[in-house]
Amino acid sequence: MAVLEQLEPKKVFQIFEELSSVPRGTFYDEKISNWCVDFAKKRNLEYIQDDAGNVIIKKPGTPGYENSEPVILQGHMDMVCEKVEGSDHDFENDPLELYVEDGYVKAKGTTLGGDDGIAIAYAFALLDSDDIPHPPLEVIVTTDEEIGMGGANALDMSQIKGNIFLNIDGEEEGIILAGCAGGVLETLKIPAEREEKSGSVMRIKVRGLRGGHSGSQIHEQRGNANKIMGRILNHLDQGTEIALVSVSGGSKDNVIAGTAEAVIAVADPKKAQEIVSDMEATLKAEFSSDEPDLQVPVTVTEETVQALTKEVTKKVIFAMVCTPYGVQGLSRDLPGVVETSLNLGIVKTDETAISLMYYLRSSVNSQMQELKSIFRTWAEMLGGTHEESGEYPAWMYQKESKIRPLMAEAYKEVTGKDAVISTVHAGLECGLLSAKKPTLDCVSFGPDIPDVHSVNERLDIESTARVWEMIKVVLAKLK
Repeated sequence: MAVLEQLEPKKVFQIFEELSSVPRGTFYDEKISNWCVDFAKKRNLEYIQDDAGNVIIKKPGTPGYENSEPVILQGHMDMVCEKVEGSDHDFENDPLELYVEDGYVKAKGTTLGGDDGIAIAYAFALLDSDDIPHPPLEVIVTTDEEIGMGGANALDMSQIKGNIFLNIDGEEEGIILAGCAGGVLETLKIPAEREEKSGSVMRIKVRGLRGGHSGSQIHEQRGNANKIMGRILNHLDQGTEIALVSVSGGSKDNVIAGTAEAVIAVADPKKAQEIVSDMEATLKAEFSSDEPDLQVPVTVTEETVQALTKEVTKKVIFAMVCTPYGVQGLSRDLPGVVETSLNLGIVKTDETAISLMYYLRSSVNSQMQELKSIFRTWAEMLGGTHEESGEYPAWMYQKESKIRPLMAEAYKEVTGKDAVISTVHAGLECGLLSAKKPTLDCVSFGPDIPDVHSVNERLDIESTARVWEMIKVVLAKLK
């Protein structure tokens, strides 16, 4: 017996359960891409499958809607693959083990893939229906969204006729997204010049910080271990004689760094320890309950090291302290929404250079270009280099939209509540696809998916049903 067969809407959950039996981790899309094609073939629907594995399925409008403007429904087929410690689940071959508990659909010991499997389920339930009024549909299912948005990058949008675009990639019911940030990784490299030093060597750690997503949580002013370490080193450099040996922190460019470590040669270890102790007390007072586990432990040894020269030490500290960080601007159209920010996600030291890796975000493309220009200037002034990689465009908020007010009306009709119109300070496929087809009128929305991308991920059954009703109401209005 199917696990979800008693849930409503039946067709949506039936399809969600079917696709959950098909492995679909990022970069392992072939099976799920072919499953989408088979779905179209069985229903005699027009389809396109490109070299990247993206699938486009088209369906004519129902009676009375044949000549309406096509509506695009879009989601991605890949999922984040995480499992509990000790699990032998094989994400390349095993189906997910679904179960229902306390009003949620969950997966045993693994991520659920509700993001974005439920988007496929909604869209394919429409493709399978014969009793739901709708305009011509163009369903786009992309590959490899979770890491790099490779499918959206490769998609040929000239194959798409419509301009009304519904991305069903939301994570929280009741929020209608009308824009997203573009992003780019900017790496600043300062050449390493070294000299031998013997004596006291201090290892300083910053640890216990909460970290977080550099887009959606940057406005919370959580502690960044890399920036905190730069501040500590600056106070040490001003209070005593030091030479930096190495500095490292963070593991991912798009994550607020939770830990950092620096190794320094010190002339007066007692004075240096006092400075660090005072800084730890100051930081604990400043961050207070926001970072209750913040710690700055120190160890001192006697050894000979290859330390950076005084000039390079000062350049690195200057860069860590003085380069911009955090929220740089708020939206002028949506009060309180972050428009532009950057995060010093990774600092690392090797034999040739000290690298500082910043993730830049903005929902206004000109502001993104301005930040990139600032980093070119920093690199030049510090005698270093800069590299840019992984850039993707912003989906800029448009004051005029046909679909956005219809979505808000539909949510009000279904729930009796007002939807929140907002933007997200992270990347969405809407940014890439609207850059390829600037005439797109986009919204992004979805059901409530708590703990998305974690092994505790779960899909709210009642929320899913409400969003399904909302989709049907919107499509009926687009005659």
